[in-house]
Amino acid sequence: MILRVNDVHFDYKSRKVLNGVELGVNQGEILAIMGPNGVGKSTLLKCMDMILKPTAGSVFVNDSDLAALSNQEIAQKIGYVSQRNDVSRTTVFDAVLLGRKPHIGLTISEKDYQIVDAALKRFELEDMQLRRIDEMSGGELQKVCICRAIAQEPSVLLLDEPTSSLDLHNQLEILKIIKNVTVGHNTATVLTMHDLNLALRFADKFVFMKDGIIHDACDANGITPEMIENIYGVKVHIEYFKGIPYIIPI
Repeated sequence: MILRVNDVHFDYKSRKVLNGVELGVNQGEILAIMGPNGVGKSTLLKCMDMILKPTAGSVFVNDSDLAALSNQEIAQKIGYVSQRNDVSRTTVFDAVLLGRKPHIGLTISEKDYQIVDAALKRFELEDMQLRRIDEMSGGELQKVCICRAIAQEPSVLLLDEPTSSLDLHNQLEILKIIKNVTVGHNTATVLTMHDLNLALRFADKFVFMKDGIIHDACDANGITPEMIENIYGVKVHIEYFKGIPYIIPI
């Protein structure tokens, strides 16, 4: 198991946001964290990357306790992409090259350039690598940020609503790339999503959060209408098409 979250708690001042969260992800797996707005999904991702320090509990990557590691050591293990990304006058190429920063010594190596070039091609960004990212649409910027995280070659990818700014075509393309990278590079990926049906096409495991805890954890075939109603307050049917479950609100 690459990633283990053990009894993690987190408080914002006097408000408890996470209350004893536990989960694990293996190599080659995508875990989708689902649930309504405000239940702690993004906070949990930030605690996994030590952007926020858990009030209690531990996060391990490959048996290393992240609390004992430096920021650079954490960045060598974890690639994180937030919902909102800062923009600057940097080019697409340089923005993706920043993903190599945790691994770069005194100089940038030929290997670093090759990894960046491969990542740009994978995301079909090579024709716009000299564009400034502050001139890009929200969807284009999201692709660049995910591309940068993959160029980082982490053991764990943490993606906070990676498809929220993308059109349908790019949603599918990005999730296919994430799936291929996760399986092909023995990475563990954890992502938050609101689109249940899109998550069902690509994720291997699911956790459903509510009130700062994990209410349910299962694979795609373990999701039930009762579970969805309990989490979201919406009655649904679940139908299957080519072996994939689809959730249909009543």
